[in-house]
Amino acid sequence: MKIIEERFYELGVVPVVVLDDAKDALPLAEALIEGGLPCAEVTFRTEAAEESIRLMSEKYPDMLVGAGTVLTKEQVDRAVGAGAKFIVSPGFDGEIVDYCLEKDIPVFPGCITPSEVAQAVKRGLKVVKFFPAEQAGGIAMIKAMAAPYTMVKFMPTGGISAKNLKDYLDFSKIVCCGGSWMVKGDLIKAGDFARIRELTKEAAELARSIRS
Repeated sequence: MKIIEERFYELGVVPVVVLDDAKDALPLAEALIEGGLPCAEVTFRTEAAEESIRLMSEKYPDMLVGAGTVLTKEQVDRAVGAGAKFIVSPGFDGEIVDYCLEKDIPVFPGCITPSEVAQAVKRGLKVVKFFPAEQAGGIAMIKAMAAPYTMVKFMPTGGISAKNLKDYLDFSKIVCCGGSWMVKGDLIKAGDFARIRELTKEAAELARSIRS
């Protein structure tokens, strides 16, 4: 888990990807790698998610590929079976968290209240997702929760873009931010992987400049 957290921190931004067709998985992975963000949180919202994770993981074994929007233990098994290196859930589901911990699978559950963070702390988690970030109070809410829970760090996702990335990454308790602005659905559908590569490069450079 610690190695993945360190890689998240180095990247600063984790592309959150929705793929409707697995044929787009490899060109997208290539664009992300060439753009400087060799990482993808592939959301389990579509039928293509499992196969997309498998294709990316097999072709690019060094790429940090994980599964997002994981809502059931069965999805955990499918995602990890396909090669996912980490699991992200939108909310705090104790059953899923415990299942992942039992199997030694890195898991990052969504926590937007002190009560949910307390449940994560009880289980020994050091990093949690904060979703939907902007709608749930943004960086101000994260700072408020980080004050009593000094051992916890956050991965905010939701409403984050190049415009407000600095607000988040400037805070020491932020590991990285999840974002989809460099991997928009319309760009994927249009097959505009050159533009995705450009946006990814800009995001990677922005994250590095903020943290340097």
